[in-house]
Amino acid sequence: MKKIERIEHEAVITAIDENYITVEIQKKSACAACHAKGVCVASEQETRYVDVPYNISSLVENFQVGDAVNLVLSSSLGMKAVFISYAVPLMLLVFLLLFLYSLGLNELMIGLLSLGGVALYYLFIFLFRDKLERIFTFSIEKNNK
Repeated sequence: MKKIERIEHEAVITAIDENYITVEIQKKSACAACHAKGVCVASEQETRYVDVPYNISSLVENFQVGDAVNLVLSSSLGMKAVFISYAVPLMLLVFLLLFLYSLGLNELMIGLLSLGGVALYYLFIFLFRDKLERIFTFSIEKNNK
């Protein structure tokens, strides 16, 4: 089985400002065959806009509005995002269900407290979204097609 090093989407630059390059991703039929479609935000909508912060490679290449580019995310970051978004809350939910059940609480309280714990987790993720945004950054490169 071939290991995929990175996840790519074809995109078009729609705007450039001093901090970000905004690209537009169009949903294509190829998304249906992509192995990452279940976790990829690009496959959920017809058109998706992504702000890519400037980095060394962005500054070296001369990008113009309307250029065709590849939006790139390393597959390890994709897996980390899946873990933070889905696996951790599921493990937290199961842990809380089992722990609260062992305390002898009634089922309604167990359910409400477990869901509340998961809600607090997502609130925590929301509050630290800026820090996570620095970790999960896309990069772009010229599309040579």
